[in-house]
Amino acid sequence: MTANPKGYANPQLLVTPAELASELDRDRESRGAARHVEAVREPPLLLDVRAAEAFANGHIPGAVHLDLWGVSLIDTDPAPLRSFMWIIEHLLALRGMSDDRRVVLYEDTSGIRAARVFWFLEYFGHPDVRVLDGGVRAWVAGGLPVTTEAREPQATSWQGRPTAERLATWRDVKDRLGRPDTVILDARSDGEYYGTTVRARRGGAIPGAVHIEWTRNLDETGTFKPAAELRQMYERADVTPDREVVSYCQGGYRAAHGYLALRLLGYPRVRNYTGSWKEWGDREDLPIEKPVASGQ
Repeated sequence: MTANPKGYANPQLLVTPAELASELDRDRESRGAARHVEAVREPPLLLDVRAAEAFANGHIPGAVHLDLWGVSLIDTDPAPLRSFMWIIEHLLALRGMSDDRRVVLYEDTSGIRAARVFWFLEYFGHPDVRVLDGGVRAWVAGGLPVTTEAREPQATSWQGRPTAERLATWRDVKDRLGRPDTVILDARSDGEYYGTTVRARRGGAIPGAVHIEWTRNLDETGTFKPAAELRQMYERADVTPDREVVSYCQGGYRAAHGYLALRLLGYPRVRNYTGSWKEWGDREDLPIEKPVASGQ
């Protein structure tokens, strides 16, 4: 059972280094005691989602590598969306994905790489996926071992069951503009939100978007802040659980971090606009605004 000192509505979405180490130890012990028993519980599938160099320099024993950095969707119309999601689904299956096996994702901290793969797996309907809170830094800080020995993944024929309400397309966002039951969450930097940093054909923000940069979800150690702090921050910005929340950034990574933070708080309706500003800002048929910073 997952401890819940931070008071989350869904604490099972995170795992601490100590909890993960205990689980791995229990699995090793059970396999050792059940050598002659056919049915032995598989250990969690550990996915290290950092860059290849970081993985090679030291990773949690038993982890396999999956780097989706730079694999982004910039067109959420039906055909490219289906093709993109098939690629992601196939890459996950090649790493040993199974609905019968718990998945634990990690990177350096509780960052955007892990959050994005977490969102993919929730979109695909995986029943048990967690993020290592604090990442490999917290793991090492706890005196736990790392290795440079690579483990070859065992590919599966896994197929996801897409959950449409986890994802938003540009049409979904456009249809929700100005609706009181929906809030658009901008997880980008100040410069991107105010349009001084331009990373698409146009700079600015989706009209009416609430700006909470993703880094504000974490404390100084790179772990998620307690529920009370997160709840206060979001509710002060009118990002409340009675409204549907559509999160966006540049390409779906930082948006997934906002998605995960709100899932921890138990928000029932949260979507990731995976095309995000790269798609929205490049399309001149979609409206934008250029917010003015307070004091200017």
